[in-house]
Amino acid sequence: MSRAGDSGAPAVPSMWQRTTAALSLAAAAAAVAMAVVFLLRNPALLAGGVLGLLMIAAGGWWLVTEQYPRRVLGIVGFVGGVGVLVWAVFAAGGDSDTALWRIGLLLALVAAATALARPALTREIDRLDDLHYGHRRPQHPVLICNPKSGGGKVEQFGLIGLAQAMGVDVVTLEPGSDLAQLARDAIARGADCLGMAGGDGSQALVASIASEHDIPFVCISAGTRNHFALDLGLDRDDPRKGLVALVDGVERRVDYATVGDRLFVNNVSLGIYATIVQEDSYRDAKLDTSRAKLPEMLGSQAEPFDLQFTTPDGAEVEGCFLILVSNNPYVLGPALDVSQRRTMDSGRLGVFAVSASTGAEAAALVTRSALGLGARDPHLHEFTAESFQVRSRSGSAFAGVDGESLNLPTPLDFRIHAGGLRLLVPVETLAVAERRRSRGMNPSALLAVAAGRSPNLT
Repeated sequence: MSRAGDSGAPAVPSMWQRTTAALSLAAAAAAVAMAVVFLLRNPALLAGGVLGLLMIAAGGWWLVTEQYPRRVLGIVGFVGGVGVLVWAVFAAGGDSDTALWRIGLLLALVAAATALARPALTREIDRLDDLHYGHRRPQHPVLICNPKSGGGKVEQFGLIGLAQAMGVDVVTLEPGSDLAQLARDAIARGADCLGMAGGDGSQALVASIASEHDIPFVCISAGTRNHFALDLGLDRDDPRKGLVALVDGVERRVDYATVGDRLFVNNVSLGIYATIVQEDSYRDAKLDTSRAKLPEMLGSQAEPFDLQFTTPDGAEVEGCFLILVSNNPYVLGPALDVSQRRTMDSGRLGVFAVSASTGAEAAALVTRSALGLGARDPHLHEFTAESFQVRSRSGSAFAGVDGESLNLPTPLDFRIHAGGLRLLVPVETLAVAERRRSRGMNPSALLAVAAGRSPNLT
């Protein structure tokens, strides 16, 4: 049994894991073969799909980056692209029962490959109670609560009373209070564990102070989005479930990252988002502010963003309108709220940047990505690194650090601190974390398991 927080897998996969890995690979190979044959027999779907994606992406770019009347052309292109895409799908399928049957079989093969991959790649976690491995339970845990966070979740879920009933000292963050000083004062009074019931920015700040003093930290999901809690496997809907970690949690080591001397647990956003949130009107009118600012920053008359960096292979990149640097890489979804990190102990920063500046570049990027060729697009940059630097000629850059809007001096030096944060978590979250680690199709890991070797899932 590997210890909580270790990224190593069992040395020899079980026969069940080897069998499910082989079956998953077979189902995936059959699905790919069917998809290739289907596309070759239906050139209208392939051509129409590519054309539709190009029109949707180019039209969408003009829709959000241009003012009227050019925005009208964007709307026309976007709607036309959707129409072409729908036509291509119907033209390929027609009224043929055979075509529909083949599509159904293809979907079933994909579902089977995905379902079989999970047990093949998931480390077995039995005897969870043994994972406490004798670490000393906190004798003086302290929970800091932000009653304003998450629309009042602290009061809504009765966190203060529940924590006190468990023997936990509770400190309330009052208006005008210094959160960092409250945490330091708690340690000075003898706290041997710090918990934070609040948003991600507060979590990062208190976690940084706990790390300074090498005491464990407990995350209580009482914020609005709770990205850190999500990726730890905590229940974001009911923060009460996390309180047990303060008195009877299992210790887990995860990474944290820094930009300069500032710790962050989720990510730092640079470029368009970081600039928009600096506007005074953003908090009260997010959509209207974004709609007004996007044409100024991304339109045909806009100046490129003053951001430069060097990729791990030595390429110089500048003018990116989006740079996202994360504590462990994200598996990106349509929005950050539905994006997740499959591991929190890879020892790597995740870097994602986009430098497209015209509708044509955006169209090419989206189409290549949809065809699985995004890595070849010169305007899309995605990689991992232990350290990373972003420069600017102006000497400063707007940044969103775990959701907090800042103006930081450049260059910005990012660094990952592998296993640098001691956490106490409810024991059941370990199984959740293991299932997330094994999500998705990872052919190289499946091949390793099928051959009887330990996979690399980080």
